[in-house]
Amino acid sequence: MTSISKGLILDRRSLIAGASALGIAGLMGRPALAQETPVRGGVFVMGIGGGSTTDDFDLRKLTDWVPVNQAYMVMNGLVEIDKDNVAQPELFESWTAAEGAVEWTFKVRQGVTFHNGKTLTADDIIYSLNIHRGETTSAAVSVAAAFKDVAKVSDSEVKITLESGNADLPYVLSDYHFLVVPDGFQAWSNPIGTGPFTLESFEPGVRARFVRNESYWKPGCANVDAVEVIVINDIAARTNALMSGQVHAINRVDFKTVDLLSQAPNLQIVRSAGGQHFTFLMDCTQAPFQDNNVRMAIKHAINRDQLLQTALLGNGRLGNDHPIPSTDRFYHSELAQRPYDPEKAKYYLKQAGLDSLKVTLSSSDAAFPGAVDAASVFRTAASAAGIEVEVKREPTDGYWDNVWMKAPFCMSFWGGRPTADQMLTIAYQSASAQNDTRWANEEFDKLLVEARALLDENRRREIYWRLQELISNEGGAMIPMFGDYIDASSTKVKGVQPHPMFNLMGARMAEKVWLEA
Repeated sequence: MTSISKGLILDRRSLIAGASALGIAGLMGRPALAQETPVRGGVFVMGIGGGSTTDDFDLRKLTDWVPVNQAYMVMNGLVEIDKDNVAQPELFESWTAAEGAVEWTFKVRQGVTFHNGKTLTADDIIYSLNIHRGETTSAAVSVAAAFKDVAKVSDSEVKITLESGNADLPYVLSDYHFLVVPDGFQAWSNPIGTGPFTLESFEPGVRARFVRNESYWKPGCANVDAVEVIVINDIAARTNALMSGQVHAINRVDFKTVDLLSQAPNLQIVRSAGGQHFTFLMDCTQAPFQDNNVRMAIKHAINRDQLLQTALLGNGRLGNDHPIPSTDRFYHSELAQRPYDPEKAKYYLKQAGLDSLKVTLSSSDAAFPGAVDAASVFRTAASAAGIEVEVKREPTDGYWDNVWMKAPFCMSFWGGRPTADQMLTIAYQSASAQNDTRWANEEFDKLLVEARALLDENRRREIYWRLQELISNEGGAMIPMFGDYIDASSTKVKGVQPHPMFNLMGARMAEKVWLEA
């Protein structure tokens, strides 16, 4: 996720790694073991929540945990974010940037072949980036819009020219949409990649099976013979599947069961803290949310402390209506925490010309475990401010297609990104395809572009602090809390580690782990 460049990036890596380390809690339920040597063999079974019957392997979509994890089983990215939040080469073997970080040259990793035997070249990478550029439905179109040109220098070299400088480009390229398929590839139900496994069978929203790519290029990876994914969206069923031995690992553990599971001698809990945050999204283009007074009333009508303790059982940190976590080096540490204040909420309603407000909140545990409960907690708190909240419980299946970015007030989550720029660009830049509140602010857009190319860390920090203030005080997202990622697995699964980005080891658990011999 620069020949001025090399020293600069190393410095930034160390800063990010240092900050990130504060937020990674690690393994619970067994003592840490000395480094073990991977062994090969066995079938690794994963019970994953976050799947739908509409899933496929289309890199332009990848909206939830099951498709993202499955995509990484078949395909590789250009850059990988490691356990310390450092950008590591993947299919891009190395990179340098010219002065100003506008022009970047990337070397393509040599000796890598696709599952169909084709050798990886620059053409494949250029095609895989270009499907997110121009006229496209890709969720990453706004990120890729920063690429002014993606050009072939040779079969083993790609040059990316940006619209404006970005010293964090390798981190941007770690986005899970930027996985690589062969030049011209379109068969998204039958994917071909360079990844650790090949697809054997696929029932969207139900199950899938992957078998090891025997010629996989990464040493020490693709250790298991096969991976079976069972889609288990119900959190109780997912937990039972782990406890009964039906699956080896699950994601999104119910916060209510963490203590219980951590006491089981045959299970391990992996806790990762970072940028994951939970959101109440107000569409700023739809009534009554066009009025910032209404948005501010809602932001003061939620009891964040209560929500953190009841919905997450304390497994996280308070949010302040912006997406930058306290582990990020550009976190605004002096922005006052917004309190629960029904009287202030009433004041803002009056400013909007209202004595009371009635809203419908679409919710589902697809958004995050405990989202429906969280909606109920908010409803109770908001009533004291004269805000009547009708909670509309939506089906889990199809939530991201049918509700997210369609309902005017709904619940969601973000997994966080390795840099502040990436998080802010994807979710808040006015032109972004994933700006899920449709909030638009000229000052924000202008400052975001300015900060991206700056080499002066102090000036960059000033800007990011201002951007957090703008989102918190004017944006359409109420962000009451950040939540830890909590996964659980059998102790038979070895090589498990926390990850600062996403659950299930940054969606790469299948590639990295092995089973007890």
